[in-house]
Amino acid sequence: MLTPCDASTTCPPATKLKGQLSALTAVCAAALLLSACSGKSDGPAATGAPKPPPVEVGVVTATPGDIGLITELPGRVEASRVAQVRARAAGILQQRLFREGSDVKAGQPLFRIDPAPYAAAAESARAGLAKAEANLAQASAVVQRYRPLVSANAISTQDFVNAEAAEKQAQADIATAKAAVRTAEINLGYASVTSPISGRIGRALVTEGALVGQGEATPLAVVQQIDPVYVNFTQSASDVFQLRRAMESGQFKRVGTAGGASVKLVLSDGTEYTQNGKLLFTDLSVDTTTGQVTLRAEVPNPKGELLPGLFVRVRLEQAQASNAITLPQQAVTRSQQGDTVSVVGEDGKVTKRTVKISAAQNNRWVVLDGLTAGEKVMVDGFQKLQMLPPGTPVKAVPWQASGTPGPAPTAATPMSAASGSVPPASSAKQ
Repeated sequence: MLTPCDASTTCPPATKLKGQLSALTAVCAAALLLSACSGKSDGPAATGAPKPPPVEVGVVTATPGDIGLITELPGRVEASRVAQVRARAAGILQQRLFREGSDVKAGQPLFRIDPAPYAAAAESARAGLAKAEANLAQASAVVQRYRPLVSANAISTQDFVNAEAAEKQAQADIATAKAAVRTAEINLGYASVTSPISGRIGRALVTEGALVGQGEATPLAVVQQIDPVYVNFTQSASDVFQLRRAMESGQFKRVGTAGGASVKLVLSDGTEYTQNGKLLFTDLSVDTTTGQVTLRAEVPNPKGELLPGLFVRVRLEQAQASNAITLPQQAVTRSQQGDTVSVVGEDGKVTKRTVKISAAQNNRWVVLDGLTAGEKVMVDGFQKLQMLPPGTPVKAVPWQASGTPGPAPTAATPMSAASGSVPPASSAKQ
């Protein structure tokens, strides 16, 4: 308590009193600040930071079933029937009777060779036949006249035998003349060159005015039947043997009838051909240089889209895997020690599982053993898992393949804040 100064007491200077007041003010301010800080420590910070949510990983559910094992192999298209049109009669080519690249029918005239020499030969053969028939008539009449005379001993037996021999010779001459007529007509028919099969004809190999068939059968054109077409392709002999052993053991089952497996073609632009074919046969021998087995399929080609020599990819379903599961390829880790997958349990913990892989199917592995129905296999989120301690629970969410549209953003989501291009209103004011 301050007392007034009198004559007997000495009063402190004014500057000293002012300094004491300033020190007292500083002490009070520090006390208030400590009180505020101590009150703040009683909030949420005193109990620790909130626990972060578990990391989300993409999973797929294992669903077993019968899965067709499709093998994709390179192949070439081949015409089912090929016929070379050749000149079988010698002469000058007078006329071409078809349009190059068009479809022709069996027996349709394609070329005409000068028929005059063959027509004359046919007429000569017919005249020879007529002469032989006249000789036969005369010989037969002699035999009929000699028969009663020889019975009456009016002529010798030798004369009658000679008459019968002349009749038989005349009959033989008629047979020879008929054959000559037939040969002449065949040669005359060769003057008109016809198509041996139905199909599509290519370009003409000769032009009008050319001498053909002189000493050899001159090629004139090629006709190919392209509906249906054959597709020849090869498969590794070891793959064929493994597939057969798997079928015999019951692991795989055959698709369709014997030798009638379904075949699909993929064209050079990546599109799939609309018509399905069937497997005709597998060759009985293995190529010693490549170790491949040749297979042939028959594919309908009603529109003529598949041309001989075209390169295609053959998708062949030779068998089906029973009770198998397919997984995206990124879900399986392949190594020399074996194939493994990451399985998310009911408690959210991730465990490694060894599986048995059969083959790839549309960018997916076919798993034959190691998984049961309903298990969740991890496909995405492996990098997130590497930053967590082992045994940390995760949250399994359905996995979507790349390119699959996700859920559309709701109206409540601020697009500007998501992109970060426009700051919030509060910061803008500041």
